[in-house]
Amino acid sequence: MSTRVVVDPITRIEGHLRIEAQMNGGVIEQAYSSGTMVRGIETIVRGRDPREVWGFVQRICGVCTLVHGMAGVRAVEDALDYAIPPNAQLIRNLMIGAQYVHDHVMHFYHLHALDWVDVVSALAADPKATSELAQSISGYAKSSPGYFGDVKQKLKGFVEAGQLGIFANGYWGHPAYRLPPEANLLAVSHYLDALAWQRDVAELHAIFGGKNPHPNLCVGGMPCAISLESGKQAGTAVDVVGLQRVRNLIGQMETFVHQVYVPDTIAIAGYYKDWFKQGEGVGNFLCYGDFPAKGFGDADSYLIPAGVILNRDLSHIEPVDLDAETEIQEFVSRAWYDYKDGKDTGLHPYQGETELAYTGPEPPYDLLDVDNQYSWLKSPRWKGKPMEVGPLARVLMLYVSGHDQTRELVDSTLSRLELPIDALYSTMGRTAARTLETAVMVDAMRGWYDQLLANIKAGDVKTFNDALWNPSTWPKKAQGVGHMEAPRGALGHWIVIENGKTANYQAVVPSTWNAGPRDARDQQGPYEAALAGHALHDPEQPIEILRTIHSFDPCIACAVHLTDPNGEEVLSVKVQ
Repeated sequence: MSTRVVVDPITRIEGHLRIEAQMNGGVIEQAYSSGTMVRGIETIVRGRDPREVWGFVQRICGVCTLVHGMAGVRAVEDALDYAIPPNAQLIRNLMIGAQYVHDHVMHFYHLHALDWVDVVSALAADPKATSELAQSISGYAKSSPGYFGDVKQKLKGFVEAGQLGIFANGYWGHPAYRLPPEANLLAVSHYLDALAWQRDVAELHAIFGGKNPHPNLCVGGMPCAISLESGKQAGTAVDVVGLQRVRNLIGQMETFVHQVYVPDTIAIAGYYKDWFKQGEGVGNFLCYGDFPAKGFGDADSYLIPAGVILNRDLSHIEPVDLDAETEIQEFVSRAWYDYKDGKDTGLHPYQGETELAYTGPEPPYDLLDVDNQYSWLKSPRWKGKPMEVGPLARVLMLYVSGHDQTRELVDSTLSRLELPIDALYSTMGRTAARTLETAVMVDAMRGWYDQLLANIKAGDVKTFNDALWNPSTWPKKAQGVGHMEAPRGALGHWIVIENGKTANYQAVVPSTWNAGPRDARDQQGPYEAALAGHALHDPEQPIEILRTIHSFDPCIACAVHLTDPNGEEVLSVKVQ
């Protein structure tokens, strides 16, 4: 019998996502991904000074608190061929790297781990046995029986008081959970540790950017001055005390990633090896590249290379041209937008349009009209093909390009789990890739910090280039793309500047690549393709759907930006 399972909203993500799964018996035959909010930020920045656009587009998301602003700054710098000082590039690398580490750890413990960890089962754990388990996989300092006993007692108090709070409404006791009680207690303990840890490491953004969330940025470099003085003499500049604090924060990140996050991921994965065989997606992977060692346009110096892997072929990387109108295009044939030249047209972001055209049922509704339009997300394509972006794409790109640390991490992890390289194309493979790239990133941060310190010691404290700060020196028309590898994947902001003002702006974000609906050729996006073939033990508790969708770390607020369920005007922005 054919039925449709609806999960709306998908929880433990940023934003609102609806999944409808067409069932054939107990197996998902087709899946449909719908972003249920409407995009609007691109229209707000039209007519504005390009140098201030980053502050608006950074508010696309409150989780990706840095990356949209950074892409906005880079778009203007690319359009105006605007070079930034080496120190500014190193500080940007450190801030983006910190976003990766913070975001990935938070995702694993607070958004995704509960798909694999039965919190209530932890009450049956023996703290002594949990301590022995912890010490067998890591040298993390917090691993005594007393420590785990205290966490168990705290959890017991929550349960007995009926105040599970953040742990409420889980599918506790679901037969899909396989961890023994001791592993569950270990994971819950580290869940709580990560809450305190993330509060501290967010300080790196505040040191260089003044605050978190939404740290300050600027076109032409970074707004933070560096002082060789200290204390009152340094004023508001980053001084030796601030730099030492950054060093200590990187150390805290290294400890947690290498001693907690990586061992926990591998330990949990060992109980769910069948999840390395399902949830693949489309088999195509895209990276824009990021973390330059030299100037941003010097792609050969990027830590993460740009390119495309097609059809799982790890023998070859296709080049990517973000300016080529025939490569990256967005389609709206199954989305609630119109294009002037028709809904089946593909538009490069420089010519991109954001014209709303809702044709769906009036909310509340039972089912989406999946034969027509069913999402506020567009469908990005590279040369007409759907692409997966994110940690798995980056790890594959690093692996294929011969990055030594990535190859060692991937090979050793798969060897420990007795799995082939193909195991990465899966729900659990995607989760493992996110963990392994965090280890790569936190180690790279140490190198960027050391280089920044060496520059400062040599007397170079420059963080800003004002050469093109006067709009009278700009060309009458310019266009550029600010690309980066955000934690969730390839992020691009395209800007067209005319007579010193923003004439057009389009953001194509990772969760649009991954969560977008079918296109005019009926090609599925990664979310939809990854869910096909999943068997649901209980449609009322579809944990299998959550596992695969969460493995992408959805951020639908990035992909769609403003909403009102009744169609009423929420916000009016007047451009002076």
